[in-house]
Amino acid sequence: MDSKSLVHLLASFALLISTPCPAQDSLVTYKSLAPGIALELAQSALANCQQRGYQVAIAVVDRFGVTQVILRDRYAGAHTPATASGKAWTAATFRSSTSNLFTVSQPGMMQAGIRNLPGVVVIGGGLVVEAGGSLVGAIGVSGAPGGDADEACAKAGIDAIQSKLDF
Repeated sequence: MDSKSLVHLLASFALLISTPCPAQDSLVTYKSLAPGIALELAQSALANCQQRGYQVAIAVVDRFGVTQVILRDRYAGAHTPATASGKAWTAATFRSSTSNLFTVSQPGMMQAGIRNLPGVVVIGGGLVVEAGGSLVGAIGVSGAPGGDADEACAKAGIDAIQSKLDF
């Protein structure tokens, strides 16, 4: 095959693979928490913390880490809304609980550097929210005495709405 034929063959091949994609290949569909469900999630987590005697802030973010809801109990510390938001954002964007990230990012470990990224809050209390195996958001709780207690309240909030997310 001479070089002219090869060029024509390659040009024909390039034309075939450069045809436009159908619309369904160009667009992405995703699930997202409805505002009412995000609010119910935050209220359920707050109620659970109140039952335990904790004054906390709760943040719920969408799957991209954008805040949907922030609730702060009247005596929760001034730092708690920002910390709860940071935990929720961290859980959503890393697609992992903040307690798991705490474990895998200890000094000297391969992922230790994530602790230095802007906005990352690697303290227990941030959990992902999933529906049908898809990430739909995350919740962060701050103000209980320790990350484990924050996480327990967050889990209680998720448990309260999970039946509305499963299908």
